[in-house]
Amino acid sequence: MRNIIRIARREYIETVKTWTFILGLVVMPVALGGLLLFGERLGPDQNAPRAPIRVGAVNSSAELLAKVQAVFDEYNKSHPRGPVTLVQVDGGDEPAEQQGKQMLRQDRLDACAAFEGDLEGGQGEMRFYTYKLKSSEIDALWTVERLIRDAIISRRYETRGLDRAVVQAITNIVTQRIELGEEQGQERIQNQGHQVARMMIPFAFMYLIFIGIVGMGQHLVSSIIEEKNSRIIEVLLSVVSPFKLMAGKIVGLAAVGLTVVALWGVMGYAVAQWQGIKIDISGDLIVYGLVYYVLGFILFSAVLAGVGSICNTLKETQSMLMPIMLIFVVPIMAGVKLVQSPNGDLARVLSFVPPTTPMVMILRLSSGSEIWTGEVILSIVVLAAGVLATLWAAAKIFRTGILMYGKRPGPREIARWLCER
Repeated sequence: MRNIIRIARREYIETVKTWTFILGLVVMPVALGGLLLFGERLGPDQNAPRAPIRVGAVNSSAELLAKVQAVFDEYNKSHPRGPVTLVQVDGGDEPAEQQGKQMLRQDRLDACAAFEGDLEGGQGEMRFYTYKLKSSEIDALWTVERLIRDAIISRRYETRGLDRAVVQAITNIVTQRIELGEEQGQERIQNQGHQVARMMIPFAFMYLIFIGIVGMGQHLVSSIIEEKNSRIIEVLLSVVSPFKLMAGKIVGLAAVGLTVVALWGVMGYAVAQWQGIKIDISGDLIVYGLVYYVLGFILFSAVLAGVGSICNTLKETQSMLMPIMLIFVVPIMAGVKLVQSPNGDLARVLSFVPPTTPMVMILRLSSGSEIWTGEVILSIVVLAAGVLATLWAAAKIFRTGILMYGKRPGPREIARWLCER
């Protein structure tokens, strides 16, 4: 046990003192903080200067054309640096719609709206034509389409003798979202951004576990490959057994990952409190999170240790880990569905699949849903059994594979190692 602790301490110190680790530890919180502070500046600029958008109108009534022009004029007042101009297309000897298409191809228009049927009466349709659409124009043309639809809706109000402003005043309900505190008078106004942030809290917990397990596990592979190629591993194995070496590396890097997760978690919680976002973190959630992280890290690291011991380069290791990684990212891919149904069939099934158990269970526990304690304990038991089985298999492979160089062993040879006593 003393040798395992020594190896773990060495792995921890050698990892945390490198400038790459310190840089990675600081860069992510700084980047996330920058996104929160300057997120609005990174978004699209509605008043950015751009070329005028020329829109053709085909087969429109005079009343509808006037309404579209009025909507465009109103828009241009608030967006003078990117005006929208309306052009009525007259076909002459050929159909007006064909003439509009030709003007698009000749770069005389940027878009063309063809109206068919009684749009103002609620029938018919609008065809919105573009030609060789540029990425920089997509947002502007979406706005143009929205403005035309708004003009058609306004005409429908008018043809029915309705005042749109009155209807909107009747249907508009001012809503104030208030979250109560635990005591009287502790009330907090919640805007939509706060609610979205609260919805993302389970994802944040899941990503913390994922980064801690997968991110730190990569260091284990790098360490094994580096020591194996430099033959340092032979010196270490002359002092300790292969299992103690593997266990020491896993324990040391588990402590590194726990340090990272704790620091990022505290920073995230502080930022949430600063932004007025209430996060309920109970002691049970912290304890369960710690248990799931440690067991999940040991499971994933044991797999990495076994794979890394039979490979000679990082490239070989990455190719072998690809199918394994696909299993670990299943909770990320199904995250939205898991949050919507934390007690659904998919969530319950993935809770008892050891590679996905840590992330799925922490997501379910942080979602605020009531989860039977027996189910939580059973998932931990299943995960612990998976860890023991993985450690047993990894130790068998690590014992022999760590001293092999050159050709990578095949499946039959690895199976023979597992069957040896």
